[in-house]
Amino acid sequence: MIYPKISLAQNIIQICQAKGITDIVISPGSRNAPLTIGFANNPNFKCYSIADERCAAFFALGIAQQIKRPVAVVCTSGSALLNYYPALAEAFYSQIPLVVISADRPQNKIDIGDGQTIRQENVFVNHSLYNANLTEAISKENDHKINEAIDVAFYKKGPVHINAPFEEPLYETVSELSTIAMVHHFESLNPINQLEDLSEFIDIWNQYTKKLVLIGANDPDVISNTTIQAFANDESVVVMTETTSNVHHPSFISNIDTIITPFTNEDFEDFCPEILVTFGGMIVSKRIKAFLRKYKPKHHWHIDSLRAYDTFGILTKHFELSPKTFFEAFLPLTQSVKSNYFEKINRIQHLRKEKQAIYLEKIPFSDFTVFNTIISGLPKNSQLQISNSSAIRYAQLMEIEPSIEVFCNRGTSGIDGSTSTAIGAALASKKQTVFITGDISFLYDSNALWNNYIPKDFKIIVINNGGGGIFRILPGHEENAVFNTYFETSHNLTAEHLAKMYGLDYVTASNQVSLESGLEQMYSQNDKAVILEIFTPTVENNVVLSQFFKGMA
Repeated sequence: MIYPKISLAQNIIQICQAKGITDIVISPGSRNAPLTIGFANNPNFKCYSIADERCAAFFALGIAQQIKRPVAVVCTSGSALLNYYPALAEAFYSQIPLVVISADRPQNKIDIGDGQTIRQENVFVNHSLYNANLTEAISKENDHKINEAIDVAFYKKGPVHINAPFEEPLYETVSELSTIAMVHHFESLNPINQLEDLSEFIDIWNQYTKKLVLIGANDPDVISNTTIQAFANDESVVVMTETTSNVHHPSFISNIDTIITPFTNEDFEDFCPEILVTFGGMIVSKRIKAFLRKYKPKHHWHIDSLRAYDTFGILTKHFELSPKTFFEAFLPLTQSVKSNYFEKINRIQHLRKEKQAIYLEKIPFSDFTVFNTIISGLPKNSQLQISNSSAIRYAQLMEIEPSIEVFCNRGTSGIDGSTSTAIGAALASKKQTVFITGDISFLYDSNALWNNYIPKDFKIIVINNGGGGIFRILPGHEENAVFNTYFETSHNLTAEHLAKMYGLDYVTASNQVSLESGLEQMYSQNDKAVILEIFTPTVENNVVLSQFFKGMA
């Protein structure tokens, strides 16, 4: 076995191995050479080389999203480290374990004009759960910090930062370890949350006739089928699910905006729940957030073993348990209450579905028809990755086959690393993965394709409407040079030459017929990753969407 000569690098690698970290994403550099040598020559690690640090971090995040274990990203000193920040912030808010390991100059080289030096210690302090600022010397304190950083990432589900100073020479190797790292586990970090006395909350639940369960982004199977069925059988409960919730039942409302956008003030007052129960991550729907902030429920309970955001300004109770544990203990103790709460909203849901089907039959080719066609044709038991902005919002309007797992970077809702995340997730998941993205998000993260690990059956669908289409949907849109240049970022670019440069198949569509044939062509082969680029009419898209919501009333 080949080891780096620098003992600090040896210890970092030993502790990573002992803690069960298996996936290492490395961005080429010189200062991180001791780490690269150690990780790449150790058969216990799967190492990936991603040149662009921002892409590397999102690629690692995609892997961690799927395997539910910490993934390490390793970079050289200087501004390379700062490029990890967008993915690190996403990991922080999406509760994804990520271990950033940065090589650094020794402290006496900082702020003296030496090359590739910045103030790396604590650089992520606002969005990391732990910051291990190491020293060059081998010490129990260094080992303690490395151990604790990795444990925090695992048990508290988030990003941590290990900053390691290395002095030259950097490339020297040895055939035997010169030190044995101290490995230990911080049992106190493992949240073993106790089930509290629920009688008070059961009494509250049993006295009200209007209960809304709102489910945000979740991994699949976060609650049991027994819990799902209990909600479905309770006429005092309405369940609303986001596309990213990965929770399904025919009676649950998965198209929230379609249901509530046409509501009058009277409708909102009638629908306002007395009890709001939430679990899962960030909520996409701006309309449901605005509704619950204005028409406030009497109680808001959030179920999460780690944290609870007061998204609606009305949080009254945080149950620090997994949703599965909580509901399996809570629901059997509740009683059925006579109510027409579900019945009313269910009638509206059926009416909206009928109107939506009629509307889709008569509208021209547009983003709306494209999303309907794509999502209805997704392969069963596949994984869908979606970029942010208008892509995830259109997806919220469509019904998705329950066997399909759906993921989106909703922690910070940024467009910056969606493609990189999707590629990392596809690699780790091993499922047929389809990635839907807008043109601006795709172009912004085009270095994601500078990647030797794209699965051959990976499908990228780019909806190219000539700019940031979401800005046409938002209030305040005016057609002028300022809007087109600085908000929508109008362009005439395509993915054709990117596909050619990176060796991907490329298919285009610009109407319903070519879209259907393009999808058929895309799914018919799995020998090479493919980009299907769909060109939609820039100006008409927002008109079609706004008329849809008006027609639902």
